[in-house]
Amino acid sequence: MRARETILAAVRAALGHTGTNVPPPASIGAESKQLLTDLVAIRPALKDANPVTAFAAQVTAPHVGATLDRIGSLAELPVAVRRYLDEQMLPHALTIQPDPELQSLEWTGFELRTAALPNEAASLGLARWGIAETGSLVFHSDPHTSVLNHFLALHHLAAVRVHTILPYLEDYAAVCGPAPRNVNLISGPSGTTDIEGSYVRGAHGPRFLHIILVSD
Repeated sequence: MRARETILAAVRAALGHTGTNVPPPASIGAESKQLLTDLVAIRPALKDANPVTAFAAQVTAPHVGATLDRIGSLAELPVAVRRYLDEQMLPHALTIQPDPELQSLEWTGFELRTAALPNEAASLGLARWGIAETGSLVFHSDPHTSVLNHFLALHHLAAVRVHTILPYLEDYAAVCGPAPRNVNLISGPSGTTDIEGSYVRGAHGPRFLHIILVSD
């Protein structure tokens, strides 16, 4: 018997299945659907009944570790970005997602790029959705979104409109449409505990995540 068959036989035996009573695939599918019939019972409670308030609380919680700003409209985004860069004592230079909506804003006084440099200090993107349950931002790859821009900069700035905040992860699955080539769900800055169990930020991505909630 090959190693794979040995392992699978051990799993079946542990589950009480023999070669004659292994559940058919159809019954397994029915059981999995049954688990989703009462989502309220298995979903974790949000921090607030309002998804936007719950999202804000989740992203700023210690286990996510992002910072948060709020603006009334996308036109205010350059001012909010300048405010953050000044607070961090960074130059007014950043990579900006090549999205026409972002590019059309008033960026006078900024040095802008559409492709991040390996030592980029700051980058800015516009998330498609936010997820209140996990405090995640959703980015799809497309002609107006460079995936590397989310990961190369030390400071990742991300704008997200309040009407795109979804309560739960499966709510995103219901509205995302056809699968893009690449999906990034970003929950907080990059972090790892691989080195002697110590938490290190910025190990393989941005060390800082700053989210800007846009009310329009």
